Amino acid sequence: MRNVLITGIGVISPLGTTLQQTWAGLLTGGGASCFSVYASPAFEEHPVVVGRSPLSEEERALSRLSKAHEPRFISLALAAAAQALDDAGLSRGFDHANTACVIGNGMGAATSEIASASALLRTQGLRRVSPFLIPRLLPNMAAGLVSIRHGLGGPHACPSTACASGANAVGDAFRLVQRGDCDVAVCGGTESAIDDVALAGFSRLKALSASRDPAAASRPFDKDRDGFVMAEGAAILVLESEEHFAARVAAPRRCYARVAGYGSSGDAFHITQPSGRGAEVCMRRALHDGGVAPNRVGYVNAHATSTPLGDKLEADAIAKVLGGRVAVSSFKGATGHLLGAAGAFEAALTALAVREGVLPATRNLVASDVEGVVDLVAGAPRHVVGRVEFALSNSFGFGGVNASLLLAAHRS
Repeated sequence: MRNVLITGIGVISPLGTTLQQTWAGLLTGGGASCFSVYASPAFEEHPVVVGRSPLSEEERALSRLSKAHEPRFISLALAAAAQALDDAGLSRGFDHANTACVIGNGMGAATSEIASASALLRTQGLRRVSPFLIPRLLPNMAAGLVSIRHGLGGPHACPSTACASGANAVGDAFRLVQRGDCDVAVCGGTESAIDDVALAGFSRLKALSASRDPAAASRPFDKDRDGFVMAEGAAILVLESEEHFAARVAAPRRCYARVAGYGSSGDAFHITQPSGRGAEVCMRRALHDGGVAPNRVGYVNAHATSTPLGDKLEADAIAKVLGGRVAVSSFKGATGHLLGAAGAFEAALTALAVREGVLPATRNLVASDVEGVVDLVAGAPRHVVGRVEFALSNSFGFGGVNASLLLAAHRS
């Protein structure tokens, strides 16, 4: 089994259109401006807050080149992948046939595309339905178009496991590189599903925050949390075997962290409500996979979406696995919930936290009902004395799916 390194990251998030902008926003408490009340007549009586990502320069360029007018979840993936490959120094001159592409998403553009096509079919007839409808619906088209754009001919997949999709994509790509199925993998998650139908569905589930204050609606671990804020974005990581990375001499080289382990589990409990047990199991599996004792983990980036039950059960699970002294925070107070992109996004920023020795604080955490269960990072970023040796990044999804990525500081 080979060591696997994170050598490139591309991010488009509510905090910015680059990794640097996003990281700066996390550390400075930014993000309030990205939240807004969703503007739609359907939600005038029951407003909901959403988190929008700004349009990146890569997306603008892609929209000028596109003939099929891809849904935004695809455009986000294309733009983030271009950033990641450039960041890794692999924009050109690498073995495309030996490079995997694994990009997950939870919903794609299904809700908006089907609603639009159904309306056209009823009112204007069959010929008004786009011939690109099916390709626009398929969740694997983000991975497909990234592989086509960059000629990636290695193993190819699209995990669609709700809000764990991005984490599962990184974990699956890790396995491919680790066991030698490929030397490089372009992997991550993408999501842009802010539309009437998707919001109506989550609203009827009572999963969304009812707050009308955009800046304070998403509040993981806070005692007044009442649901998540739907957001959009994409995060793509470049994974490389340590041997492949070391052999590169022509391209600039940087390593953010090492992927040390991966665990997954099923709650086998309920379609939307977590049990807590599955979270505990997947973290233990990630630690076992990496051969790492619990006391060596210095930070957990929690899934914590700002739901009353989910945040508490996760805190309890973390304490059972790692004890109450481990530092824990959630990025979702600053970004909202990126759904299928969240796991990859949070793994990417956790890798940066490991490298920099800085733990971003949970935004909007004023008073917690899990205080004392774990060591919550709140108020301001925490600078680590020495280094974070290992960190866990958790992602959980509807259907009871759980994923946990174990990241390690890389000693070059």
